[in-house]
Amino acid sequence: MLLPERLRSRLERGTALRAAGYRGRYAPSPSGALHWGNLRTALLSWLDARLSGGEWLLRIDDLDTPRVVPGAEERILADLLWLGLSWDGPLLRQSERRGLYSDVLSALRRSGALYPCRCSRRLLADVSAPHGPLPVYPGFCRGLSPRWGLVEGRLPSWRLRVGAGRLCWQERWAEPGELDAASAVGDVVLRRADGYIAYHLATAVDELDQGISDVVRGADLWAATAAQVAVMQQLGAAPPRYGHVPLWRDAAGQRLSKRDGSAGLDAARQRGDDAAAVIAQLAASLDLVPAGSRLSASELLEDLQRRQDLRKASGSSGLGRSTLLATRDAVR
Repeated sequence: MLLPERLRSRLERGTALRAAGYRGRYAPSPSGALHWGNLRTALLSWLDARLSGGEWLLRIDDLDTPRVVPGAEERILADLLWLGLSWDGPLLRQSERRGLYSDVLSALRRSGALYPCRCSRRLLADVSAPHGPLPVYPGFCRGLSPRWGLVEGRLPSWRLRVGAGRLCWQERWAEPGELDAASAVGDVVLRRADGYIAYHLATAVDELDQGISDVVRGADLWAATAAQVAVMQQLGAAPPRYGHVPLWRDAAGQRLSKRDGSAGLDAARQRGDDAAAVIAQLAASLDLVPAGSRLSASELLEDLQRRQDLRKASGSSGLGRSTLLATRDAVR
């Protein structure tokens, strides 16, 4: 598609940054304190960037204002710094980039890649019953004459027309990812009916604009990758490489949640654990160090840099495939 010069220049700059070397990122949502699974993913992402000789950027995904918890951002930053996970460059907040996202939306709309959708969640739920949730949006509004303004006091959501075929991406420690666009993804909402920029658009634009080469994140976001790849393809750009880390689960097999306050650093501090004890526990869950170890993030990094077998296992710098696969069986 034809992008305005200012957008094309930004994406070209991002492509050049990616080509220059490893650029990773960590992008927490300020909806609560980081739990142990979040912290382990942050550590893995940071280690992968440092072992690769690259940069590690920090982005706060705070677009969904109703879910933002006052003070959560400050707590996230403090926890990362307490653990010794420092980032490169300035902190980036999605809430300060709404102009960029709106410019991309306008360009997509002018190109005909978007259409207005007035289907409510309740309507889609009624249509799908009694067979359960619809796997993808059925395209009710796709062929209708577009009405972008208010209708009965409501604005539409904006959906991306996702073409037929496979949406594919590279996985660092697993088989290449792919999903069928028609049967597993469907037309993706990029702007919600309430006016909020959707997660998939903001994330895709940020990865391209920041020149992110590698994304390390939780396996719960594996399926979301296809929607973000669809946005990137529409913008004429290739996706980064992804490393989806298996989730950390409790003794009952349940995944940790930010709603589980006992899973954060407060409980560890109350037990008397310092940063070295927490880093060691996170690293031990990955079989990077023996249980009961004590070491800081920088000491862990130095130890891994000495162990050349990690790099040999992956065939490149950074964390090896064998190391990340160990997380599949990690339970805390």
